[in-house]
Formats: sequence, C-alpha cells, structure tokens
Amino acid sequence: MSNLAKNYNRKKISFSYGKGSYLFSTDRKKYLDMMSGIAVNSLGHAHPKLVKTIRDQSKKLWHVSNAFQIPEGEKLAKKLCQKTFADYVIFQNSGAEATEAAIKVARRYFYSIGKLNKTRILCIKNSFHGRTLATIFASGSKKMTQGFGHVGGFDHFDFGNHKSLKKKITKNTAAIMVETIMGEGGIKVIPDWCLKELRKLCDKKKILLILDEVQCGISRSGDFFAFEKSKVKPDIVPIAKGIGGGFPIGAVLMNKKVAKSMTPGTHGSTFGGNPLAMAVGNTVMDIVSTKKFLNNVKKSSKYFFLKLNKLKKKYPSIIKEIRGKGLLIGIQLHTDQTKFIKKLIDKQLLTIRAAENVVRILPPLNVKKNEIDLAIKIIDKVCSEIK
Repeated sequence: MSNLAKNYNRKKISFSYGKGSYLFSTDRKKYLDMMSGIAVNSLGHAHPKLVKTIRDQSKKLWHVSNAFQIPEGEKLAKKLCQKTFADYVIFQNSGAEATEAAIKVARRYFYSIGKLNKTRILCIKNSFHGRTLATIFASGSKKMTQGFGHVGGFDHFDFGNHKSLKKKITKNTAAIMVETIMGEGGIKVIPDWCLKELRKLCDKKKILLILDEVQCGISRSGDFFAFEKSKVKPDIVPIAKGIGGGFPIGAVLMNKKVAKSMTPGTHGSTFGGNPLAMAVGNTVMDIVSTKKFLNNVKKSSKYFFLKLNKLKKKYPSIIKEIRGKGLLIGIQLHTDQTKFIKKLIDKQLLTIRAAENVVRILPPLNVKKNEIDLAIKIIDKVCSEIK
C-alpha cells in the first residue's frame, strides 16, 4: 500500500536509472524516453556535464537565502538577458510559480502607474499555465478548476478566434497571456503572423503581452524561444522545465518597463535561485543556447517530422495530423489515444497524452538519429496492430 495521495494515476513502472535518451526500469527493461519528464530532461538522463556540475557545486554550497547576493544566479540572469528580450529575471522553482509570478508582475505594473482597475488577464480557453489556484483559473478549464472554489481576474477566448479576443479586451484588462505553442492543449502552434498581431493589439490597447514558454522554450522549438522567428518582443515570459535539465528551476523574464514595479517585498521565494539550481542552469544554458546545438535540434526535428508524416500517409485512418515545432511534437489520432499510448509503452517507448487525442512526443533535445528511427519503428508497429 502506498502512502502517496492518489492525485496521480501512475503507471505500474518505476525506474532505477537513466542514461541519455533511455530509462531502465526496476525490472530491468530498457525504455526509449520520448517524453523527457514532460519536456524537462532537455539533455537526457545523467548528462556528464550536469552530473559534474551538481557534484562540484554540492561540495561548495546548496542553499542560501535571497537576503544575500547569489553569484551563480547573477550569472544565469545575465546570460538569459543577453540571449533574449529581457532586462531582468526573477528565479522560481517551477513553471507554475513562474507563471504565477508573471501574473503578479503584470498586475503590479499597472498598480505602480496608478491604474488600479487593470488587473484582468486574458487567456486562451482550455490552455495550461500550471496548477496553482491562480494558474488553473488562468487556464480556463472546467475540469481543472472543479472543486477549488473561484479565483477571479481571468477572461478567456477560443484558440484562433480573433474576433472573440478583441471583444474580451476591456478597460480592466492588464495583459494577454498565451502559450506560444500550446502543450497540454494539444500541441497547437500560434503562427508568427498571429503573434505579431497580438503585439500590435497589446500596443494599441496599452496592455502587456505575456508569452508562456514554460514547455516550448529553452531551445525545444529549434530556437531558444518559440516566438523568436516572429520578431515579436513580449513584456513578460515565464520559463522552467528545460532550463534545469531535470533540476527544478523556473524564472520570469521581464523588460525594464514592467520590472520597475517589482520593488523589495513584492515577490519572494525561499528556494528560488539557490546556488545549486543556478549552477545547473548555467551549465544547461551554455549547452542549449549555442548555434550549433540549435541547428542540431532543427535537423533532428526536420527528420522526425518527415518520418512521422510518412506514417500519417501510410495510416490515414489512424493518424489525423502531425503537429508541433522543433522537438515539441504531437501525433493527433482520429480516436482516443489511451490504447495507442499503452501499446507504445508495452513496446518500451514512453510518450504522454495531450488534449484533442494527441500523443505528445518530447525527446531530449540531443536525441540521436538512430533513436528517432527506433521510435518511428515502434509507432509504425503499433499503427499496424491497431489497423
């Protein structure tokens, strides 16, 4: 009997260790990991440079309070700002915390300029921004919010419905917050032209643009941020998952305009920005932000999509659409994906579900070509069995 609460419907598999793109179960089976802890293990399992960084830093310093300067955090914040639109960073421990902080920053900005009524955040209905009380209501999902009372301050529009979006902006709207690529919502990419229009709309209405890159950021799209190709500059961007390579790190990135409102006492975190996490983040950043690494992600992505689209043509009655960008990939099926995912697991390929009958594929960003080939072979086999 487990003493863990039943808030997860866990598979009856446990792992003893991992190496690269593979996980090894306690019953000695080898699984190809194409979910990476849900886009977290950006460099796979037990990456030697991350192992060394954790070992070296753990001998020096794990945790000190944010009442003191933390050089490792200063270093990572500088790297993030030099690489992106941002001028300032606040470190957290997770994506939900980072998104929660993004909401606070947006509201605090308008408070600081005397516009106390501008507190509402406009989001896509059935999106995903985390599991805190505020972020579940930001997501606009009845399923997630059921039984948790009510947290106000959020309005919603349907994905792709620009008329609805414009109508929902009121005098009380502070910001529009969207995932650049919706992950849990079914691997739906917001096109570059749409991001540009969002920026124009926010400028026109004098509100803020928050682009949630918790899942799609940190090189997963083939660019460091998924919005980069659009040339859009957001005001606020929450990140997490891949930046720690498996170690819990979150952050909210901000431009100078909004960051001015975050004065001492407006936000805090006991563990956010601790030396051990920051040391890991610096190592991950040094690897995944290079042009060579990003080009390899693009190359792997192109190959993966080519192979998956061939399977779509081969099994049109099973596969409806191949979605995504970079190594954030979705296979949309015509029917519920539960049986499909179970068959993949039975053949030792790990994936995870998303909305709209989507099988999510989130391999490590340094996945090898032969590992992609093995994944394709297993997916092909499952399609043939279901057919």
